[in-house]
Amino acid sequence: MRVWFDREGDYLEIVFTQAKGYFREIDDDIYERVDKQGKVIGFAIFNFTKRDKREVEIPFELPKLAT
Repeated sequence: MRVWFDREGDYLEIVFTQAKGYFREIDDDIYERVDKQGKVIGFAIFNFTKRDKREVEIPFELPKLAT
């Protein structure tokens, strides 16, 4: 997992895996990055610091661990 924040651009990106994909908007200034199969591989949030007084909810499912 990689987390990257650009203070000047006020942009936060969270990447779970390095793979080709594209972004689709899930809320105002919040995008999920998905691969060809539609699997979520990351998130991007624009205007991140302007959200400090609001909760930022990012819906995603955690993979099930084998037992």
